[in-house]
Parts: sequence; C-alpha cells; structure tokens
Amino acid sequence: MIIGIVVGVVVLVALIVVMKGVRIAREYQRLVLFRLGRAIGTRGPGLVFLNPATDRTTLVDLREQYLEVPHQTAITKDNAPISIDFIIFYKVVDPSLSVLAVGNFAGAALNVAATTLRAVVGDMPLDDVLSKREEMNAVLRTRLDEVTERWGVKVTNVEVREVNPPPGVQEAMTRQMSAERTRRALVTEAEGQKAAAILAAEGQQRAQVTLAEGQKQAVVLSAEGERQAALLKAKGYSSALETILQVARTIDENTLALQYLDTLKQMGTSPSTTFVVPMEIGSLLNGVRGMLAAQQGATSARAATAELTAKAEGTPTQGKSNGAEPSE
Repeated sequence: MIIGIVVGVVVLVALIVVMKGVRIAREYQRLVLFRLGRAIGTRGPGLVFLNPATDRTTLVDLREQYLEVPHQTAITKDNAPISIDFIIFYKVVDPSLSVLAVGNFAGAALNVAATTLRAVVGDMPLDDVLSKREEMNAVLRTRLDEVTERWGVKVTNVEVREVNPPPGVQEAMTRQMSAERTRRALVTEAEGQKAAAILAAEGQQRAQVTLAEGQKQAVVLSAEGERQAALLKAKGYSSALETILQVARTIDENTLALQYLDTLKQMGTSPSTTFVVPMEIGSLLNGVRGMLAAQQGATSARAATAELTAKAEGTPTQGKSNGAEPSE
C-alpha cells in the first residue's frame, strides 16, 4: 500500500516536471531563455524543452505593433503653441535586446516620442508643420529609430493624426481659406468668361467666313447668270440680224419706197406741227412716179391683151359698171 502511494507521488511529480519543462512557441513568437539567471539565447518557434529547475523564459512577440502617443504641446520655430498626437508603428527585430536592453519598452518609447516631437516641431515653422506632414513623419521616424535601434526594436512608420493650432491661428487660417476659395472662384469665373469669349469670337469668325463664302458664291452665280443672259441676248441679236439680212436681200426698191411712204403717212397723222423731211424726198418721189407709171403700163397692157382676146373670140368688150373706159 505504501509502495503504491510512493509510486503515484513519483509519477505525479514526473508529470509536473514534464509539463513545466515543455513550452510551445508560435511562429510569430520567440522565447528568451535564462539559465540560472544568465541569458543563453532564444528558442522557438515550435516545441521547446526546458529544465524546470534552472531555466526561465520570457515570451517576445515579433509582430508589428503600435503605440498611440497622446496630445503633446510643442512650440514651433515661430513661437506658436501647437498640439499634436501621432501613432508609432514598430516591431521587434532582436528578441534578446528587447528584453535585456529596456525594461518597459512602451513607456520608454512614449517618453522618447514626446521628446523627439518637441525637438522636431521646434525646428519647423507653423506653416511647415501644417502643410508638410509627410516630411515631419519621416523626421520623427528617423530620430525614433535611432533611439530604439539599441533596444532591438525597429520603428517602421510614424503617422501624425491631428494638429491643433491655437484659436487665433485657426481663425486666421479660416479667413485665409475663405480668401483663397474666393480667389479660386474669381479665377475660375474669369477663366470661364475667357473661354466663353474665345468661343464666341471663334463662332463669329466662322459665321463671317461662312457669310463671306456665301456672298462670294452668290456673286459668282450672279455673274455667271449675267454672262449666260448676255450670251443668250447676243445670240438673239445675232439671229435677228441674220433674219433681217435674209429678209433684206429679198426686198426690192419698190417695197422700200412703199414702206417709206407709209412712214411719212404715219408722221402726217402726228399732232406735231413741225416735220423734218429728208433731203432725198425728190428722188423718192421720182421713184414713186416711175413705179406708178410702170404699174399703169402694166395695167394698159393687160387691158389691151384682154380686148384682143375678146375680138378674136367674137365677144364684145364690156366696160366697167360705171360706163368708164379703162385708161390707157
């Protein structure tokens, strides 16, 4: 009975020892091993066997972590008080140094960050602090990394979240922003008016060019029409002259004399009291007398011929109905 109890106690102690001597480290974790108080290195990841009597460990997380730095009041280069808060992103690169070189990394990092922030802001004017955040972030990261490097910690990034200038500066910034927006609105309006004026001028220019081209085409078409009309009129005159010439070739002097007399007759019916008679009126009358004599001779010849014909046929010659004899 006593032996069984002893065996049970021994087994229980052995289980406790085994449980104390076995540790499991995850992929992102490392164990800093101390043996009899002396650091002998890091262990992990995976299953780690320890001597419960002599070994002690400290767990270190290798993942990237962050620290929120609360609002810090700093004085800029141009003596303007300003309140800034920012975030520090860091990761452990040397687990042994992170345990051996610093006792409370978070507290040490916050104090170093506040001191570094005051130094960086003190070298920059207020306008640069407000407008050059990227540059300030880079300077803060570089300076913090120089301090934390001896602790086995790497500062990967620093981001300034909020910058609060004093109320007077905020009011001036508001007025400046309003003035800048007004200026931009005026510039935009002026550019719009300029663009509209340019478009209107271009439209007027195109309209004038189109109108000039239309007038040019109208003048060309009008000139072409007048030219064709003149050609047709000339052709008409030419045809009329040709017709007149052809008719004139068939007209004899008697016809011309008769037309001349007809023209004089029409002049006689005119209400005018003064007439202009051409010089050749005597030759005209002689021509008319000759024409009448020739006509009377022809009439007498026709009458004689008719009388001879009647005598030859034995028919008496009949005179006119008024008893007058035909004139010879």
